[in-house]
Amino acid sequence: MSRWEKQVTPENAWRDYPRPQLVRANWQNLNGMWEYAIRPKTEGQPANFDGPILVPFCVESTLSKVTKSLKPDQRLWYRRNVTIPADWNGQRVLLHFGAVDYECNLWVNGGLVGSHTGGSDAFEFDITDFLKSGQNQLVLGVTDPTTEGEQPRGKQVFDPRGIWYTPVSGIWQTVWLEPVPNPSYIEEVQLTPELDSGRVRVEVLLNRPNTSPTSAVRLTALDGTQAVSTLLIRSGRVAYLPIQNPKLWSPDRPFLYNLKAELVTVKDPFPGMENRNRPRHNEAERSAYAKAEVTGTATDAVTSYFAMRKISMGPGKIAGQPVMLLNNKPVFQNGPLDQGWWPGGLLTPPSDEAMIFELDFLKKSGFNMLRKHIKVEPERYYYHCDRLGLLVWQDMPSGFLSGQDMGRSEVVEPLRRSKGKEQFELELRRMVNRLHNHPSIVTWVVHNEGWGQYDNIRLANWVKALDPSRLVNAASGWSDLGAGDFFDIHTYEEVPNVPEPKKDRVIVVGEFGGIGWPITGHLWDPSKRNWGYQTYHDKDAVIKAYRTKYGKMVEMAQKNGVSAAVYTQTTDVEGEVNGLLTYDREIIKIPIETLREIHAPLYK
Repeated sequence: MSRWEKQVTPENAWRDYPRPQLVRANWQNLNGMWEYAIRPKTEGQPANFDGPILVPFCVESTLSKVTKSLKPDQRLWYRRNVTIPADWNGQRVLLHFGAVDYECNLWVNGGLVGSHTGGSDAFEFDITDFLKSGQNQLVLGVTDPTTEGEQPRGKQVFDPRGIWYTPVSGIWQTVWLEPVPNPSYIEEVQLTPELDSGRVRVEVLLNRPNTSPTSAVRLTALDGTQAVSTLLIRSGRVAYLPIQNPKLWSPDRPFLYNLKAELVTVKDPFPGMENRNRPRHNEAERSAYAKAEVTGTATDAVTSYFAMRKISMGPGKIAGQPVMLLNNKPVFQNGPLDQGWWPGGLLTPPSDEAMIFELDFLKKSGFNMLRKHIKVEPERYYYHCDRLGLLVWQDMPSGFLSGQDMGRSEVVEPLRRSKGKEQFELELRRMVNRLHNHPSIVTWVVHNEGWGQYDNIRLANWVKALDPSRLVNAASGWSDLGAGDFFDIHTYEEVPNVPEPKKDRVIVVGEFGGIGWPITGHLWDPSKRNWGYQTYHDKDAVIKAYRTKYGKMVEMAQKNGVSAAVYTQTTDVEGEVNGLLTYDREIIKIPIETLREIHAPLYK
């Protein structure tokens, strides 16, 4: 295990606030020891449980203290008791799950509260009506088909080998309770910077529409603790918050503005006026509410943050070949393929400190980007990318059954069942919506290497319509159908191939590298063939190969207008030894100073 995994205890497991983009002061962390049981899925709730499990680590992981697999014909049960603080009386109580893989049902005090399907997205249940005074029993039942289903699952397989890894089942991100005002509270805040017009678009969404003319939202943007812009709007309206002389966000200067959103009551700006005659969704309404008088204190308040940055496509120095622009200027994007797997926690990082170590290593090594590969991280991961200044290409986790994938040269997409497409698109939309506010994320990657690829043109256009503020990489590697903003090749040759020019899309190398170096004493399973695209056995040979590959990248950037390079990869993962770090994060295979020196010409 990594050094951070060795430090994990039930008392310190993931104690940080799990949702940095929508913060309330009052909450209760439910990570720690729960009870677990594994039973045939045809049976009901067990009377007796098998033992303790450390949440939020999946049942297959070492850190869970269980380390057992969950078969498709089984159900994983969780149980624990909670006591609701007395000062939460009169409020609604939400039970949040950061992620549960894959299908789950929740009972509180024996009552069925609800269910959720999807392995990578955060969700919550309002459990207020099921609570009683004193102790309350939570029971969660989970099933996970892994490779016997076509659901989005990333790289999980029952027989891990090569580029495919150990399955993850059950709870694998933070579980927590939160009190919210009754009956109306702020459920969501959507933030979209509009750099060219010097403003940020803000959508404050309540749990239910509040049509009262005295319900309003007060917004305050801050530079540190200093207010730089304020606005009062009627509830249920889009706000445009002006930011004078904005400080731009970039990898070199990742400046973040703070934001406070408050649900307030105002004196009716149009007293006595019939509803049908009131100004609605126009300048008269906006102007009147902006000057309205606030009465009393806010009934709900959340804090968030945003950045003033723009990602786009435009002319570069090679005529006719567009490049990626950051804040309207060309910036070469150089980063690793980042799988986000850990030896002790699998998909669950051990701590904030562990994630920060990796991201800091990448920054110091001269990377300004990473491609988050076939995985959605806990939200705190993106928060650290936001504040440290790392651009992120976010992959949609793939899922498919045998026969639903494409070969390298195939351009005819396999048929997919409607049921499978509906679930993929549901989870894709959830990912785009839930991660929308993070300025570090600049690209959505829809499909990878033909894995479960279908309707690629339609999906690329759909994602672009969902989020016009970012670029869309429709198909990273292999089966390009001309969709999206990217032409993306994967090239693991010793000297990388050059992508062909495109007049209407940026050209990138979405994967290259794959320099394997198995280091004795730091292998996941020494008895297996530890695999790399090219395998070397000493540092000098590895550095020489790395220089050759990046020398070609510099040439491509300067002569061909290539916009980005994604090196495989940040760390070794299980039997795959292509990492810049060993799987336990103990050995840095190429010195940081050498990496920085090799990467520097890309930014000139």
